[in-house]
Amino acid sequence: MQTKDIILKLRTENGLSQDELAAKMMVTRQAVSRWENGETVPNIDTLKLMSKEFDVSINTLLGEPRKLVCQCCGMPLENDDIISHNSDGSMNEEYCKWCFADGTYTYSDMDNLIDVCVEHMVGEDLTEEQARSYMKELLPKLNYWKNFDELNDGGAFEKLKQQLIEEINELQVDGMPKLENLNALVGQYVNLAYPLPSGKAVQFLDDAKTYLGNQLESEKEEGRCFGVLANVDFIMVSAYGIEGADPELLVYKKR
Repeated sequence: MQTKDIILKLRTENGLSQDELAAKMMVTRQAVSRWENGETVPNIDTLKLMSKEFDVSINTLLGEPRKLVCQCCGMPLENDDIISHNSDGSMNEEYCKWCFADGTYTYSDMDNLIDVCVEHMVGEDLTEEQARSYMKELLPKLNYWKNFDELNDGGAFEKLKQQLIEEINELQVDGMPKLENLNALVGQYVNLAYPLPSGKAVQFLDDAKTYLGNQLESEKEEGRCFGVLANVDFIMVSAYGIEGADPELLVYKKR
């Protein structure tokens, strides 16, 4: 699709008139009309406003002229749902949600990132050795790792992860093995609905946010797992069966 068609589609899908979109973009209605007729294209500042307003990437607004790739893990950013966000809510087209969460880089150890990626890459067409070799060759070529000394936070985020790991292990949840690592997890993939005594079910996470977490197999109950999720504000531990069946909230602790 061309930019003119994309703007028209986004405006109508969001129930906005040309006047209403113009007000949000701080331009005239005539400017919006020219965009939708293909006479002009919004300037970069307006594209940034529109990207934030509709939660789509500038690349999408321009008709996807670039093939985006996460500059930390190398994953193709094939749709806007997996593109990261800055702390102000704007999209950051350099990274995926798992590597950059709301203004924070989630990986400072290349070997740790390789371990996480390899786990998801191994399959019929790729052995663990081949996947690991590929990632070891790829990552040093990406901008995040090439500019690591400038971009990293001096180890502050790693210190937070270690502190969270210690706090979670101190809970001594019965049957849960010792937690060793926390990885970036997007809310929509781990936002289970937990039953309340009233019979209703409630979800505690924001689907769009990225959390730190891990899954651990129960030491006492076969087929049962523990799910650990945390950020600077809370720690949550749950238990569930295969594919999240029969979820049970065990701990929800504010920090």
